[in-house]
Amino acid sequence: MSSWVTDLIEHGGYWAIALLMALENIFPPIPSELIMGLGGVGVGQGTFHPAWLVLVGTVGSLAGNYVWFMVGRHWNEDDLRAFVRKHGRWLTLDVDTVNRIDRIFDNHGQWVVFVARFIPNIRTMISVPAGLLGMSHKRFILATSAGAAVWNSALVYAGYTLQQNIDDIGQYLGPVSLGVIGMLVVVYIWRIIFWRPKED
Repeated sequence: MSSWVTDLIEHGGYWAIALLMALENIFPPIPSELIMGLGGVGVGQGTFHPAWLVLVGTVGSLAGNYVWFMVGRHWNEDDLRAFVRKHGRWLTLDVDTVNRIDRIFDNHGQWVVFVARFIPNIRTMISVPAGLLGMSHKRFILATSAGAAVWNSALVYAGYTLQQNIDDIGQYLGPVSLGVIGMLVVVYIWRIIFWRPKED
């Protein structure tokens, strides 16, 4: 994966970074760690300016997350509860959990979205409930942008610092990502087998 990402960044510059970061948040298999890490290597080589790199990476992250946020906005809470009552087993989700998540978003939604930016896989999925549970556009944009800016800055710094070892880093990203996905599949199957809904 890293070879074509590297080629695209080399030829597309900032535009490629923005595009890849948007796609990373729509199709998570493209890891932001690789994209912004390679951008950090480019900073060390004089190809990118760190401030501009973080800015375009953050804009791309926001664009990708906003797609899923708008998907969530096309539903409403009553639709969600009806769906969960019918298909909750496959989501290992019941109405009681939906109600608790709703209360969390009402009170701490911006912090949930902000913190989620640092958690693989969750960073994309959190955008759907944020939209579905009625989080305002302004709060979502601010929380997502702030979290993405911090995360992207850390990745750029890591890439810049470790530029001499980027080949070694790249060879571990794939196996680690597959390991995380495999673990999530096992957890999901376990929950499907043993999960029981609460009465609502």
